[in-house]
Amino acid sequence: MKAAPVILLSPGMHALHADAVARYAPGHEVRAARLPDAGGSWHLPEPAWLEPIRLAFLSTDLIGMSGVVEREPPLRAFFDTLLAAPHLQWLHVCAAGADRVQFRQLAERGVTLTTSSGANAVAVAHSAIAALLALTRNIPLWIESRRTRSWTPQRYPPLVTRDLGGQRLTVVGMGPIGREVAKIAAALGMRVTGIRQSSAPDPHCVETYPYERLREVLPRTDWLILACPLTSLTRGLVDATDLALMPSGSGLVNVSRGGVLSDTALEAALRAGHLAGAYADVFETEPLPANSTLWDTPNLMISAHSAGHSDGFSERTYQVFLDNLQRHLSGAPLVNLVQHARTYKATG
Repeated sequence: MKAAPVILLSPGMHALHADAVARYAPGHEVRAARLPDAGGSWHLPEPAWLEPIRLAFLSTDLIGMSGVVEREPPLRAFFDTLLAAPHLQWLHVCAAGADRVQFRQLAERGVTLTTSSGANAVAVAHSAIAALLALTRNIPLWIESRRTRSWTPQRYPPLVTRDLGGQRLTVVGMGPIGREVAKIAAALGMRVTGIRQSSAPDPHCVETYPYERLREVLPRTDWLILACPLTSLTRGLVDATDLALMPSGSGLVNVSRGGVLSDTALEAALRAGHLAGAYADVFETEPLPANSTLWDTPNLMISAHSAGHSDGFSERTYQVFLDNLQRHLSGAPLVNLVQHARTYKATG
């Protein structure tokens, strides 16, 4: 008797949702992946166990606290299982991006990939706007003044802050995160310019331009927020030349991917005082090494690739998976389809 096609989940996701997934996919077996035991021991499952795997969900409990850290044994084991499954057809990813080498390897084998783009859009946008507000109001100075017990009024230059209304914000990447950032920023009275793959308008932007025209916009950018995926188009998008085009005293927020922005250029612009302040949630090397000079770079706020984490994120990614599972089984178009061959990004 031929084995039923298998939907592979993490053990934790299997314990929570196996029955629900099975109801969505009659005729399929919902199976928990084999992962390292408490002692770290793990072996690739035998070919007969791998052969019926057709669908899989890479959930938040496997991908770790940082979306790009590759060192966790359970995550490596899950990837090794997927790469060894000869008939895998579709993988849904809990993250918004698909910029790991394993995703490209699967795509090159013909595996369909979808992401959970949009599931953490509001949380990431809130983090970006929170950082912008903190830097605009000079909240890091408040924290430092409290630490040193120093009464530091901000009534006169150079400590007096600028009104936010009327400042010019450029948002790079107008996907779910960028659109949410633009909406909030516009409500705060900022003049928002959107950078996207085309110049299609956005209701919260006063203007939009394609990526290749970013340098035209930078000289009139008070704040630059990077919210784009890491693709062949955006890798290395912002370097020292780009930062030098921004007005002196401008600010930057990076909630995209580390490879979009040069860490070296960011640090140099902050230390030279050209940028007044910045917030980075992502870096070219993650985890950010303890000996990195970015840690003590002045006016730089840092978080550990956590801008999109909230208590509802895991459930939202699961709901995106269920929606796409129904679509996959019915032959309907998938949402957040990854197109590695052209742009190495998720659409939608």
